[in-house]
Amino acid sequence: MTDLRHYDVIVSPAITEKSTMASEFNQVVFNVARKATKPEIKAAVEALFGVKVTAVNTLVRKGKVKRFRSTIGKQSDVKRAVVTLAEGQSIDVTTGL
Repeated sequence: MTDLRHYDVIVSPAITEKSTMASEFNQVVFNVARKATKPEIKAAVEALFGVKVTAVNTLVRKGKVKRFRSTIGKQSDVKRAVVTLAEGQSIDVTTGL
C-alpha cells in the first residue's frame, strides 16, 4: 500500500510544450506542493509510479498579476519538479494518478 502523503506531494502533471520536449530526455514534469523537498518528491514518484528516479530538479514559477476588466488579481506561485527517470523507465502522464 502506498503512503497517502505521496498524493499530497504531487499535485498534478505539468503538460506543456516544454515538458513534452523534456520527455525525449527521459524527464517528466510535475506540479508539486510548495513545501515538498527533493527527497520527498523522489520517494513519491517512485512509490506511486513504480519507477527508478535518478535526479529531481525543482523550480518555483512566481504568480503573475492579471487583470480582468477593472479587477486586479494575482495567480498563485507554483512549484514544479523536473524528474529524471532511469534508462528504460517511463511514465504515461496522460492517464493520471
